[in-house]
Amino acid sequence: MVRWRSGIVSSVRRDWHGAVELEVGTGDGPVKALAYPELTGAPRPGDRVLLNVGALVMGLGTGGYALVVALPDRLPPDPVADGTTRDSGHLVKARYTPLQPILLGVDEEASPHRPAMEAASGLDDMPVVTADLHSALPAILAGVHADRPDARVAYVMTDGGALPAWFSRTLDGLRDTLAGTVTTGQAFGGDLEASTVHAALLAARHVLHADVTIVAQGPGNLGTGTAWGFSGVAVGEAVNAVVALGGRPVGSLRISDADGRARHRGVSHHSLTAYGKVALVPADLPVPADLPADLAKEVTDALAPLTTLHRVVEVPTDGLDAALQASPVKLSTMGRGLAEDHAYFVAAAAAGRHAATLLAV
Repeated sequence: MVRWRSGIVSSVRRDWHGAVELEVGTGDGPVKALAYPELTGAPRPGDRVLLNVGALVMGLGTGGYALVVALPDRLPPDPVADGTTRDSGHLVKARYTPLQPILLGVDEEASPHRPAMEAASGLDDMPVVTADLHSALPAILAGVHADRPDARVAYVMTDGGALPAWFSRTLDGLRDTLAGTVTTGQAFGGDLEASTVHAALLAARHVLHADVTIVAQGPGNLGTGTAWGFSGVAVGEAVNAVVALGGRPVGSLRISDADGRARHRGVSHHSLTAYGKVALVPADLPVPADLPADLAKEVTDALAPLTTLHRVVEVPTDGLDAALQASPVKLSTMGRGLAEDHAYFVAAAAAGRHAATLLAV
C-alpha cells in the first residue's frame, strides 16, 4: 500500500517534458523525488510536499523515486475548460485513484480530431511494430529510419508500465523524431489521448498521419516470474487489434544472450507467450541475420512452434549498429547498454527495418 512522507523541497535537480526531479528533505533524510507539474503544480525550493515513497523503499530500479502527490500549501488553480484544450474532455485516466486526470480524448465530440476519427475505418495496411519493453522503442525507431529517414513514426504507449508518459526520459529525447505519442488505456500525458489500443492506432494513422506505428508499454514492465504474470502479454492483444483494423503487425522479439535469467535468454518467454499463445492472427517476426551461431540456434528452435501461425523473417543487419549508435537517446534495457546486450537492440532495430520494407516506395 502507500507509504507516506512529508518533506520540504531543497532543490530542483533537473526537468524534462512533463516532469521535474527534486531533492526533498524528509524525516528519514534527503530523497530524490519526481513531480508531474500538470497534476500537482510546479514545485519550488521551500515548498512542502506530500510524497509516496513506496517504490523508493522497495528499491525499484525503474520507479526508484519518491513521487510528489501534492503541494498542500500551494495548490494549483483549477484548469480552464475552454472547449479547445486537453482540459475540455471527459476521458478519465488512472480512474478512481487520487490523482485521476480528466482529459480530452482524441475521438470525443469536443475534440478537433473527431471528424477524422469518425471517418477512420482502418489502418490502410500501415505496418505496426509491437514490442514488450519500452526500451525497444528507440531501437525500433532507429531501424525504421536507417532505411526510411523520411518515414513518420508514431508511438502508442499502453498502460502496462508507467501511466504518465512524462515519466519517460527516452520519450522526451525522441520528441523531435516521432510524429507524436498516443497514450491509451489508463496511460496519459501523450500528444493525444485514447481509451483503447484500437482508437489509438486509428489516431496514429489518421490524426498523426503515421507511416509506421510502434506499440509498447511505458517504462517499468511488471512481471512476477510466472508464465502469465507479466504486463507484456498485452503485446499479443495488440497484434490482434492491428489485424482487426487492417494493419500489418510486425512483432519485435525480445532476444538476449546477456540476460542472467534463463527465462529471458534466447527468445524471452514474454515473446513466446505473447506471440505464441495470445496473438490469434499472423504477424511477421523479424530475426537479425547475423546472430552468434549458438544464439541463432536457440532462437530458431524457440520460434519453430510459432511458425504454424507467424512468418519468421530474416533481416540483414548491415548499417543497424551505426543507426543504433546514432540514437538521440541512451539505449538501455535492464541496466544494459548496446555493447552489453547487443542482440536485444539489434533484434528491435531489425523489426523496425522490416517495417520500413513494407512501406510503399
